[in-house]
Amino acid sequence: MRHLLSLFDLTSDEIRSVLALAAQLKQELANGNRHVHLAQHNLALLFEKPSLRTRVSFECGMSQLGGHALYLGQDVGWGKRESVKDFSEVLSEYVDVVACRSYKHETVEQLARYSSVPVINALTDYSHPCQALADVLTVQEECGNLEGRHVVFVGDANNVARSLAIVCGKLGVRFTLACPEPYQFSAEQKLEIENGCDGFQFAQLADVAAAVADADAIYTDVWASMGQEKEQKKREQDFAAYQVNQSLMQAAPESTIFLHCLPARRGQEVTDDVLDGPQSRVVVQAGNRMHAQKGLLVWLLKQQEG
Repeated sequence: MRHLLSLFDLTSDEIRSVLALAAQLKQELANGNRHVHLAQHNLALLFEKPSLRTRVSFECGMSQLGGHALYLGQDVGWGKRESVKDFSEVLSEYVDVVACRSYKHETVEQLARYSSVPVINALTDYSHPCQALADVLTVQEECGNLEGRHVVFVGDANNVARSLAIVCGKLGVRFTLACPEPYQFSAEQKLEIENGCDGFQFAQLADVAAAVADADAIYTDVWASMGQEKEQKKREQDFAAYQVNQSLMQAAPESTIFLHCLPARRGQEVTDDVLDGPQSRVVVQAGNRMHAQKGLLVWLLKQQEG
């Protein structure tokens, strides 16, 4: 049984296959062709956390593929009204694939342990693999290739940064994390990524201007993620010099694009003139969530069905 709980679960060639499928399906849609690759298939969207992009992109993507998506909120009682084991085993009797958006990574691990259908991590505190697939699809479209490109993430070592580092490592993309030292990956976290990516090494710098000097893409995220609201004021102080603004963009090549996983806190981690400016690809990037996930769904279910 193949699951996607983090991008460690896919080889480099498998990620390339997912991206190739995503690009193919995106082109088919642009040409007005909506082939029903997943006709009569059902996707369960099991969500603990609120969502715009993840929910809508999965629902619309599944519909375009000829399948059906069923949204399940906390009212279904998983892990509360009945055990995760019982819930997962029963849900697997009804649907062909599950996408789970949860607070704790252990939750999706439990679901996958007892599931007889593929489980996709649609976001946890540890990992956000679907976002990272959309990110590299966007860089690939913009740059023409991925090998040797340089992505700089300006922000803390959160779940988005971790997934982005892993996918970069597996695809030969340089990755730099630019943030104050206390917010960087620990030595153990860094080693985990390097060991999982065939010797991949990445940089962590406190000097943000030096980090972006040869960047192909500058990426940022909110300074305080969901669940970190109590740290908001301190993080605003600690990251004040790490705002992505015109001054920082000018420290990078003119061809550098700007990315953000959204939602953004305008005027904090990024200024309006960058987010809405000519180098911004955030809308295309958000759109690519659907295309990357369509590629993933088709690939996973083909693996399942042989």
